[in-house]
Amino acid sequence: MEKKYCVLRIEEPDFGCEGRSEGQAVMDRVFLREDGVEGETVIFMEDPLLYEREIDEGTFVRMDESGSLWKLEDFSE
Repeated sequence: MEKKYCVLRIEEPDFGCEGRSEGQAVMDRVFLREDGVEGETVIFMEDPLLYEREIDEGTFVRMDESGSLWKLEDFSE
C-alpha cells in the first residue's frame, strides 16, 4: 500500500547576506505527517519542483522510491 502524507509546513532556506553559491539548488525543508501515524517526517526537496508539482502546505502527497514528492489528486481513495 502506498504511503500518503500531508504537507504540514515548508521552510525555504535563508542564505543570509552571503547569498548562495552559483548553481546551488535551492532545497526547501518539507515537514510531512504520514496518514495514520503520529509525529513528523522531514525531507529536503528542490524549491522549483514543489512549485512545478503544485505542492504547498496542506497538500496531500506520496513519496516515490527516490524520496521525491508527488501531489495526490484524490486523497480519499
